[in-house]
Amino acid sequence: MKEIHSYWAYLVVLILIFTVVNAIIGLTQKKEFKDKDLRLGLFTLIVSHIQLLIGLGWYFMSPWYKALKADSAAVMGEKATRLLAVEHPIMMILAIVLITIGWSKHKKKTTDPARFKTFVIFYGIALLLILSRIPWNNWL
Repeated sequence: MKEIHSYWAYLVVLILIFTVVNAIIGLTQKKEFKDKDLRLGLFTLIVSHIQLLIGLGWYFMSPWYKALKADSAAVMGEKATRLLAVEHPIMMILAIVLITIGWSKHKKKTTDPARFKTFVIFYGIALLLILSRIPWNNWL
């Protein structure tokens, strides 16, 4: 399960970067919001939600969750363990909530720049949160 979570994460990060860059280009170059932009945002939403399900499955089987249940004070006192047991899961859930909000809000926008801007803001913040709490030394 851990391997699936790690490999799927590459897809999530790549597609999220691609979506944010596409939205920035669309916003700055005043492009028309086309079906490909809609599908890209939707694909990002779907891929990130699948990652959430895989991640939750792995989390509740992980040694970090077991350690957190056994001795939460020790987990919170150690930076590396705290990242894996608390910070990473919370930030990833928050990032996926932001992606979901961005997807919902963009549908209500009536102009192309507003749709791109919504993706830039919500998907962009989600990307920053994800990149800030990836356990890089375990992941690469």
